[in-house]
Amino acid sequence: MRYDRIDTELFVQNRKRFIEGIVPQSVAVFNSNDVMPTNADGHMKFKQNSDLFYLTGVDQEESVLVLAPNARDENHREVLFLKETNETIAIWEGAKLSVEQAQQVSGVQTVYWLKDFSRVFNSLVNEASHIYLNSNEHGRATIEVETRDARFVKWCMEKYPLHKFRRCAPVMERIRAVKSKFETLLLQEACDITEKGFRRLLDKVKPGIWEYEIEAELAHEFIRNRAQGFAYEPIIASGRNSCVLHYIQNNQQCKNGDILLLDIGAEYANYDADLSRTIPVNGKFSKRQKDVYNAVLRVQKAAIEMLRPGTILKEYHREVGLLMQNELLGLKLIDKADIQNQDPKWPAYKKYFMHGTSHFLGLDTHDVGNWDLPMEEGNVFTCEPGIYILEEAIGVRIEDDILVTKNGPHNLMKNIPKEVEEIEELMNSK
Repeated sequence: MRYDRIDTELFVQNRKRFIEGIVPQSVAVFNSNDVMPTNADGHMKFKQNSDLFYLTGVDQEESVLVLAPNARDENHREVLFLKETNETIAIWEGAKLSVEQAQQVSGVQTVYWLKDFSRVFNSLVNEASHIYLNSNEHGRATIEVETRDARFVKWCMEKYPLHKFRRCAPVMERIRAVKSKFETLLLQEACDITEKGFRRLLDKVKPGIWEYEIEAELAHEFIRNRAQGFAYEPIIASGRNSCVLHYIQNNQQCKNGDILLLDIGAEYANYDADLSRTIPVNGKFSKRQKDVYNAVLRVQKAAIEMLRPGTILKEYHREVGLLMQNELLGLKLIDKADIQNQDPKWPAYKKYFMHGTSHFLGLDTHDVGNWDLPMEEGNVFTCEPGIYILEEAIGVRIEDDILVTKNGPHNLMKNIPKEVEEIEELMNSK
């Protein structure tokens, strides 16, 4: 991979945390993601299963981790199974991990080829009472393709019907939501690379540039700094496009007087940055654009201060909504009558700020985490209020990534420009 080798202690500690969260006499299984086909003999770029990577650091297809903390054979309490490599695979696809390399990356000392999986797994299951199986239980997930994990669940439940089956997901959700110092450093690297990409753009964006040219500049800067690329499909949205929340076509020309909304992030070592900035295409905000921008910025600054241990996400979102309501009144986008007559389930401010303010961030852009539990030290959230005025072709979103600490919120993107004066100065510096 492009990224620097990650300290193996991260994965050793992650496995320890998982094992502490499961019942005795258990076996847990984690599968890599599939290599997804396109057409003919093509396939998509491989993306590792986040849970498997979190526990092993292995970034390779056809990999399986089995944890059996009470196994009679101490060598089988952590076992990693890999696709067997050979000279032909090395020539056609590139070398795969050797046993020794897998041990160094993951800290798992017992590594077998996949051909040994059934034999070893069967012996471990026969010693255990519970089998933990993995699945994607993210609240926003829409899953139409059968995953490798899903196929394994079917096989395992059919082969071992007398065992008690349990879910890995609740345990993984809890431990992955709290980032270690190693993970914080990886997230910071992703944010720093994202900053480099954003700064690269500021003196290049001019009337007449195309959205895809901006995307190309970002891709160049991200990859040259050892990112895998974009953490998600980038949003490069000028003019009316800035009011489309998930606009990803990036195929329009930026015009004089347009606002340009950027929702971008680099992926480094599978950890995602998530940044939003809004800039004027001609380097100078109009008065109206500046007023809307500063309204969003005031909401964001206040919202960031709420990201502290003990805060409940649902209550936080309600408070941010009230802050935005006040700003929209000041901008004369809503009035008191709109508020008095609003549907409590869809407040008046939602006409111009229709999405949430924060989500968990980590190995996935919309990372796992329990929205009903109080925030705790080590959580990482985005903070991204916005105002979208379609009739004026003004969409503004400002987003930073925030680490929750006992001393208050720590902004991982604190060095990325977002004040009006700073953006204008940098855009006109050459």
